Amino acid sequence: MNAEPLSKQLFSDTKNASQLVRSYQKIAVTIDCVIFGYQDGQLKVLLIKSDLENYTEQWSLLGNEITHTETTDEAAYRVLKQRTGLSDVFLDQVKCFSTPDRHPGGRVVTVAYCSLINIAHHQLTCTDNDLHWHPVQDEIDWAFDHKEIFETCYGWLQKRIQEHPLGFSLLPEKFSLRELQGVYEAILGMKLDRRNFRKKFFTMDFLEDTGEMELNVAHRPGKLYTFNYKKYESGKKDWVGIDF
Repeated sequence: MNAEPLSKQLFSDTKNASQLVRSYQKIAVTIDCVIFGYQDGQLKVLLIKSDLENYTEQWSLLGNEITHTETTDEAAYRVLKQRTGLSDVFLDQVKCFSTPDRHPGGRVVTVAYCSLINIAHHQLTCTDNDLHWHPVQDEIDWAFDHKEIFETCYGWLQKRIQEHPLGFSLLPEKFSLRELQGVYEAILGMKLDRRNFRKKFFTMDFLEDTGEMELNVAHRPGKLYTFNYKKYESGKKDWVGIDF
């Protein structure tokens, strides 16, 4: 009976690393970018029309394969640049999707990346395949398993915005509490109690009153605030999380 460990048996039958790699099953690895955008109190996602016959007229996330010379991070930024023209967007890796039959062409594993931007600050320079911003609350006819990828990343974003001051990147330097609450309501997809919302933010002590008021607004002008990033980054005050 051969009592050698499996790993020793494997390498004893392999002359070198290249031969070992050639013995592996061939699996394609791709990137899918889920880019969320905020505009006029609404959360949107960037989509393109699929160019595969299997999914004619269906909507797809921004994706492509990883080359042999790239890391997944490098591939994600390349895909985003090629598909949209955007190069000043930060991407977070969220999850790997590997269901064996997720792609009609064969075995494909995809790594999903996510970002949240203010649409007004980022101009798309590519519009191939009807690239456009699609409201997340609207009905979407998805290609592949992109509905699952989208929902996973959307859930990740909703959790992250409650654990980090991510939402402030969508606001002007000086903002009203009405504008701040609008960001959270758009991303969380729910109406929030006004008093409870404000109490939680003031408890964390990161908002600073500028002494200024809103101008040229249809409603009663509100105070303008800034977010104290230095206080947040110093760790002297904790972001305690916002559980709505």
